[in-house]
Amino acid sequence: MTTPAPDDHAPSDVPVDDPTGEGGAAPPVAKDTSTTPDLRHAESLVLVNTGDGKGKSTAAFGTALRALARGWTVGVIQFIKSGDWRVGEERLLTGLGAHWWALGDGFSWDSDDLGESEAVAQTAWSEARDRLASGDYHVLLLDEITYPMNWGWIDTDEVVAAIADRPSHTTVIATGRDAPQALIDVADTVTRMHNVKHAFDSGIMARRGIDY
Repeated sequence: MTTPAPDDHAPSDVPVDDPTGEGGAAPPVAKDTSTTPDLRHAESLVLVNTGDGKGKSTAAFGTALRALARGWTVGVIQFIKSGDWRVGEERLLTGLGAHWWALGDGFSWDSDDLGESEAVAQTAWSEARDRLASGDYHVLLLDEITYPMNWGWIDTDEVVAAIADRPSHTTVIATGRDAPQALIDVADTVTRMHNVKHAFDSGIMARRGIDY
């Protein structure tokens, strides 16, 4: 006996995308393709996750996981978090073969020596620039790079030029609040996370397994 498809159980007068049966879903409308660009394959992309909402790095790590599943070489360079954080995503992604450099010194706004924090950020950028030019990576994640860019610790024009001149097969993912316009301009895809509500605002601390 043939098992009916799920749609076979729906009343004929109820749209399949309106499970309530209240007629809330409009019938499909043919798309206007007159302004649709001709699609093409790109060897690599530049992705920017920015905005004041949670999830910028989380989304980037998800993309890195997807790339690893395809057998791609992935590198992660963190500009704020230090190696002392021992974040869950590092344990998982390095276990799957990603190369990881946590080169920050923690939240720089809590730093006792901002001069040292600036030097650490410049060292992180030097490492990132070399990795970016190496051609060793299909995906290179520059996590929270916008902060030292906006603070003037690393030169935005230099960062953008290095991304633009990268090997043709290397996709770059950059994360952090307030992405500079020059970084947005060089990107292919920009996603802005908007903070609607955050647990921290009501006094709830970051939770292991959820936030790190």
